[in-house]
Amino acid sequence: MSRFPSLFRLAVLFLASAVHAAEPAKVPLWPDGAPGAKGQEDKDQPFIYAWPAAKETATKAAFIVCPGGGYGGLAADHEGVQVARWFNGIGVSAFVLHYRLGTQGYHYPIQLMDVQRAIRHVRANAAQYGIDPNRIGVIGFSAGGHLSSMAATLFDEKPEGMTNDAVDQVSARPDVAAPTYAVISMIDDFAHMGSRKNLLGPNDSDELARKVSTHLRVTPQTPPTFLFQTDEDTVVPAENAVNFYLACRKNGVPAELHCYKPGPHGVGLYLGDPVLGTWSGHLRDWLRNQGFLNPAERAAVTGKLTVNGKPVSWGNVVFSAEDPSAPVAGVRVRGGNFKLDAKAGPVVGKIKLRVSYSAADVPGLDTPDGTVTATEQKAGSGEWTVEIKPGDNKLDLNVER
Repeated sequence: MSRFPSLFRLAVLFLASAVHAAEPAKVPLWPDGAPGAKGQEDKDQPFIYAWPAAKETATKAAFIVCPGGGYGGLAADHEGVQVARWFNGIGVSAFVLHYRLGTQGYHYPIQLMDVQRAIRHVRANAAQYGIDPNRIGVIGFSAGGHLSSMAATLFDEKPEGMTNDAVDQVSARPDVAAPTYAVISMIDDFAHMGSRKNLLGPNDSDELARKVSTHLRVTPQTPPTFLFQTDEDTVVPAENAVNFYLACRKNGVPAELHCYKPGPHGVGLYLGDPVLGTWSGHLRDWLRNQGFLNPAERAAVTGKLTVNGKPVSWGNVVFSAEDPSAPVAGVRVRGGNFKLDAKAGPVVGKIKLRVSYSAADVPGLDTPDGTVTATEQKAGSGEWTVEIKPGDNKLDLNVER
């Protein structure tokens, strides 16, 4: 930190003192002036609004939030402030990025430089922000989704004009990415041409457009990726998300795609909607099971599941830790047997069990959906728990009915 400008240190200290303030702290990404800036106004000097998670609930994970707007504006409320507050609600600190725009005379690679700097700034100051430098994600919406996908695929690129100061020596690679109804292609018939025009400006060419079509830039080093999209989106069609997802599969990048049928472009969290409003819950569950919210130690398990001493024909076992931020492990049971390796297994410690099995495994039992779910080993016995130890665990689970 001794190499950072004094104004930068003051900004960080101010932020640390404002953790519980009603308003977020505004922190410039380049306190001495952004490279390539045409002036000193907010539109020229990119900054972040920092929303630290409350200390009582903080997971030490963080997200850079990139609002959309076609690279011509910023939807800073429903794709910025609301998203930051949602992240705070699950114990994640959020940093809403106000990056430079094409309509203000700023074109690629300025936007890539801005998002890289935001990631580097948060990582370089992880201790002051109270976060883990190895758990920093990026999420973006629409054109902001394209920006987040550039962050996930072009993190090793060094745009001309970057300052190369102490912050710029820190990695710009996000640990996870969540491009949301994102502009991905700039060259296909499903590309969003308004975003291309604003991003590339007078330097627009098919060669440059291909370079920033991020489904073509995915590599095995691209971080795990979560994608949300709607089928009815005609502004940024689902082919964008689908092609990025397929590129992740081709390169062995862990990825999850949720494509809902209803919904126009630009819905944000849409928490009031009973269908679309569920997508953020899937994001939370995905982050939890990635170990992003709580990188708890996990262990391998093998075992048997029986009902009244007889192996179940099919079913599943779910292992849940007491910490709601810890990964939840689920395993399929076939012929009474199940197995999970340490990568996908339950976390070490006291674990709650929930088992499901076919109603046909119990003579005379009939249920509406043909499945029985139990959280007690025996009716009235109370919560079913086991102790998971490091290494290999062998479990013999019997449900008494």
